Amino acid sequence: MIQDPGRGISAGSQDEPSEVEERSEVEASGDETPSDKEDSAECEAVDSADDIELLRGQAQDNHDKFVRAAAELENYRKRAAREVENARRYGLERLAQALLPVRDSLEAGVASADQADVEALLDGKKATLRLLDAALEHVGIEELDPEGEPFDPSKHEAMTLAPSDTAEPNTVLTVVQKGYAIHDRLLRPARVIVAREPEEDEG
Repeated sequence: MIQDPGRGISAGSQDEPSEVEERSEVEASGDETPSDKEDSAECEAVDSADDIELLRGQAQDNHDKFVRAAAELENYRKRAAREVENARRYGLERLAQALLPVRDSLEAGVASADQADVEALLDGKKATLRLLDAALEHVGIEELDPEGEPFDPSKHEAMTLAPSDTAEPNTVLTVVQKGYAIHDRLLRPARVIVAREPEEDEG
């Protein structure tokens, strides 16, 4: 039996790849040449170097900021220490300046005591007392003289209770010793006698 030449060629083309197909497969597999790989590696190296340089710059900036912040903190600490020391040394300067006229007045009174009469000495003491009150007021020291006011245990110290027909119970009947406060802080409570209701058999 004679084979059809056309069919034989067709069958052969299906079983064995043609030369054109082999060439295209070789070209497809050889698209990335060694030169291309080298270029890609160089680009990656350049990118890595840029990243490292950028990170180094950021690290240096952060270090500079830290050094500046540490220096500012140290300066602040030194200033605060100086201010505390100055407050400790010179905090009483205002009070001292306010008390100097009081001392001058007392010194003048003592110097003239031999020539002054009783009335003059009394006037001198009253003037000195006024100077002292002004000095205390100047530095924020307030006098507590609570006679007739309700008894306040946070500001007053009760010496005793005394019956009274005129004063309200639990009010200050008599001030034995005045108290003092400075800027809402108690320096010394006022010592007082507190009124209470009289007992029936006391009438």
